[in-house]
Amino acid sequence: MSSKAIPSSATPRTMPTQESEPLYGGRRPGRVTVRDIAAAKARGEKWPMLTAYDALTAGIFDEAGIPVLLVGDSAGNVVFGYETTIPVTVDDLIPLTAAVVRGTRRAMVVADLPFGSYQASPAEAMHVAARFMKEAGAHAIKLEGGLRVAHQVEELVAAGVPVMGHLGLTPQSVHAFGGFRVQGRGEAGDRLLHDAKALEAAGAFAVVLEGIPTALGARITQTLHIPTIGIGAGPDCDAQVLVWQDMAGLSARSPKFAKRYADVAATLRDAATEFASDVASGSFPTEQYSYR
Repeated sequence: MSSKAIPSSATPRTMPTQESEPLYGGRRPGRVTVRDIAAAKARGEKWPMLTAYDALTAGIFDEAGIPVLLVGDSAGNVVFGYETTIPVTVDDLIPLTAAVVRGTRRAMVVADLPFGSYQASPAEAMHVAARFMKEAGAHAIKLEGGLRVAHQVEELVAAGVPVMGHLGLTPQSVHAFGGFRVQGRGEAGDRLLHDAKALEAAGAFAVVLEGIPTALGARITQTLHIPTIGIGAGPDCDAQVLVWQDMAGLSARSPKFAKRYADVAATLRDAATEFASDVASGSFPTEQYSYR
């Protein structure tokens, strides 16, 4: 046998580990898991999350390397045309979640539990979460609230359901808040921190912080061992999430904190106008297409 050293180019490649693989844009085979998310927190990596409601756009975001996609009850606003998220039902969101799962290969798909589907008891929460996981293939669920839903979180996690929490301006409580108002100012910030700790203790793997002061977002992020995901909570959170229609300039009205990275609405209007002009002028393409 030759004693020559193996050239470095022939040295077997080592697969990236969960500790080293970047959460955003990683290429290790398989879905992103709660362990990957915990490892990103330990590394100090900041990562993006977007909403998704259909297979086509979910696949685009998956190809772009977005590691977590949320099938939010924000579908009530951007898909179904409601004023709030409150009318959204479990039966509304299950087919959307299934489509997002089918359209992706790597992203963790998190499904929102709609208003009224989990608050009454841990048993009710478990029934609904099981539907999302069995019927839609969701990899985790998200629910709103702190200490008041800690028992639900604990029971779900014990049953093997990964749970993402949601604190601050929780849209399902918009009527109780008297509108979409910043939460957590003054002493209310201490209560939010207490709620965040309660969710962590119950086993939540991450918590969304929405519509709270920047300083409070940083304080909660520094206190928790699990990742925080900001949406109008300042730049110090571990991750940031946006409703994709806000991000892409498709929404008619977007929150002040939601930067528009494109103007998809203008692009679609221009395309529709050009199409209509072609049809009206008789210049619509006449090539024959065959369908298989």
